[in-house]
Amino acid sequence: MSIDIEALYRDLHAHPELSFQEHRTAGIVAGHLQALGLAVHSGIGRTGVVGVLSNGAGLTVLLRADMDGLPVEEATGLEYASRVRGRDHDGNDVPVMHACGHDVHVACLVGAVERLANDLSGWSGTVVALIQPAEEWGGGAAAMVEDQLFDRIPAPNVVLGQHVAPFPAGWIGLRAGAAMASADSIDITLHGAGGHGSRPETTIDQVLMAAAATVRLHTLVSRKIAAADSAVLTVGQLHAGTKNNIIPAEARLGLSLRTFDDAVRQKLLGSIERVVKAEASAAGSAQAPTITYAEHFPLTINDEGATLRTAEAFRHAFGADKVIDPGPVSGSEDVGVLATAAGVPLVFWFLGGMDPAAFGTWAATGRMPEDIPSNHSPLFAPRIQPTLDAGVQALVTAAREWLASA
Repeated sequence: MSIDIEALYRDLHAHPELSFQEHRTAGIVAGHLQALGLAVHSGIGRTGVVGVLSNGAGLTVLLRADMDGLPVEEATGLEYASRVRGRDHDGNDVPVMHACGHDVHVACLVGAVERLANDLSGWSGTVVALIQPAEEWGGGAAAMVEDQLFDRIPAPNVVLGQHVAPFPAGWIGLRAGAAMASADSIDITLHGAGGHGSRPETTIDQVLMAAAATVRLHTLVSRKIAAADSAVLTVGQLHAGTKNNIIPAEARLGLSLRTFDDAVRQKLLGSIERVVKAEASAAGSAQAPTITYAEHFPLTINDEGATLRTAEAFRHAFGADKVIDPGPVSGSEDVGVLATAAGVPLVFWFLGGMDPAAFGTWAATGRMPEDIPSNHSPLFAPRIQPTLDAGVQALVTAAREWLASA
């Protein structure tokens, strides 16, 4: 009996789980992999699942998918939209949504394993299907590695994976070298002296300090980084105060930094610290800001030779006009942790997930429409088909390319 991949996708989309809480998803995936005859290892890195499919001598290919959702309230209006709520790692009650397409990744990986397991002809070796937790938190891949992942499973010769993206379904985006940015999440607490809103002269105003710091921080890329370099710095959170007539004694900023070069990264990290400390000093704060470095994603670097080989297989499978170079992507991933830990090449590509009809201007302009919801949007809704079929085909094509030559 075949697995209904579309039904699996809808079910996963309607029941997202936050990072390291993916117990339901992990159980469903483990059940499918076991039914397909794979040797299954569960609970790696807390909630990670790995299935091993052996088919004689040859190379070992690791196919990776991630499975966690985001604290986003879905606004797609789909009949299978998420209405789930959960507790984040700080204990806050939050809505949960598959706003980044990890449900697509899981469904496609299960479909690819089913196809490989049901047709053992034309390939030999071992397929390792890895379903990773907590990609959104940045620690899932590392948690699996630290939990003796590569002592439990066959050592891979290559790591392959994909991520659904807002370009035409049925297309593949792939580039060698630095494919996705490194990312740093930085939490900053500014300290001052609170008081009554009618007497600001008796306070050290943290709202003003936070506002000034935010404006200054957003000038760093344009004024401290050369035009030939690339970086993105965003202040995504600013929290201060409880009442209109109270000047708070504390304010919190949440920053996201994306870079493609370590020297640029280090320069910006130093500049961030300098700016917030200088603003605190200028305001007369007696206490320096508290700066905490949270999640870190390394650069996602695709091996050049392995990427060229895989891209050629994709051109044969999908057509040369549907395999594009998306350029360096400022989003971030932790899939590279798996390849680095195993000491093997990485090939990570983008899977188009949107209605092809919405991209009529692509040929003329070479630019994606600006009104297509992107990943992390409450409106992000990949088109089920041909996205799932293309995602399954991409994984099978890449796996067979590497296993056929063994």
